[in-house]
Amino acid sequence: MTTALSAPAALRERAARLDAEDPLAALRARFLLPPGVVHLDGNSLGPLPAAVPAALDDVVRRQWGTGLIGSWNAEGWWDAPLRVGDTVGALIGAAPGQTVAGDSTSVQVFTALDAAAALRPDRPLLVTDPGHFPTDRFLADAVASRRNAEVRRVPPEDLPRFLAAEGHRVAVVSYAPVDFRTGELYDMRALTRAAHDAGALALWDLCHAAGALPLDVDALGVDLAVGCGYKFLSGGPGAPAFLYVARRHHAALETPLPGWTGHADPFGLAGQYTPAPGIARARIGTPPILSLLALEAALTAFDGVDLTRVRAKSLSLTGFFLRCADDLLTPLGFTSVTPAEPARRGSQVTLRHPHARGLVVALAEHGVIADMRVPDLLRFGVNALYTSHQDLLTAALRLRDLVREAAYDPAPTAAGPVT
Repeated sequence: MTTALSAPAALRERAARLDAEDPLAALRARFLLPPGVVHLDGNSLGPLPAAVPAALDDVVRRQWGTGLIGSWNAEGWWDAPLRVGDTVGALIGAAPGQTVAGDSTSVQVFTALDAAAALRPDRPLLVTDPGHFPTDRFLADAVASRRNAEVRRVPPEDLPRFLAAEGHRVAVVSYAPVDFRTGELYDMRALTRAAHDAGALALWDLCHAAGALPLDVDALGVDLAVGCGYKFLSGGPGAPAFLYVARRHHAALETPLPGWTGHADPFGLAGQYTPAPGIARARIGTPPILSLLALEAALTAFDGVDLTRVRAKSLSLTGFFLRCADDLLTPLGFTSVTPAEPARRGSQVTLRHPHARGLVVALAEHGVIADMRVPDLLRFGVNALYTSHQDLLTAALRLRDLVREAAYDPAPTAAGPVT
């Protein structure tokens, strides 16, 4: 395969102009990106923020190595879930005291779903998206089984019609604002209002949205929300997830996993569980300090950043890549499944091609990191804090040349279980 990338002049000039005018370009220095690599998989795992290595070194060598158990108090380890939770909360439009960080996304989804069902005990239906991420669907089934309820799988576009007939029986509507496969963005405001008009609660999975676009969970009236720390927040592999619960629900909130750190007096070692006041009752076990403080350091990449500018650049990036796809890739058999309308796009572009797996493997071998979802979707995630228009042009040109020259294995041997 040829290594030199020849680009149409119009695309090359447009990428250069947009990057030159980018008000967020300097933020790229807040990440330690490998030289010669175009990273377009931040919707799966964000790259390493520059602040993280030194922060982790301090936690391991000084706070743990020297401070030992005293660092739970002296270094604020014990309060980290609430402190980091408030930092994430600021990124999703939540006032302080409503967000807690810690535990995995799956644990937080289970906690939120079960707690929401408990807040509407006389309603037997849980509504979720048939295209939701598997964890969300599996855990909806588990909560329904535990609560003797039923799960109804309703696409977001069909929710108003469904609620008109069954809304009086719905306890909670659980959706994601961004489809993890296609990158389609749904209308959180309209769907939340529809759930509330039916007397149901609205629960949102923000994994593919937090840090990528403005999210006004308080203003929208969202009841509960969860999200991971390792995608657009770049907290590292397996970074702790977060749980948001609107303050109006705190007094009645019952969580399915009443762990010791969520007790009103955790070191009193009482025989019976008494929940802590506020969002602290959603704490479960001993916080994972190393990963939690890595996430806290990673979040400093957002210091001073206006998320409306992040959103504007994200739309510029995805719009430019869609144009690249139209000009360079559509003639070679690719189709875009991401909506062209800006208001309906998240922060990724998904293309369909029958050799998606082989092409993603070949792209990685040529310095472009993307991912795929079975059977035929190639996903290209953009993060406005570090992605450039030139990155996207490079990716499109590499993909064009791979297909044009048949320089890839259509059915490569799997390197491992992760795609």
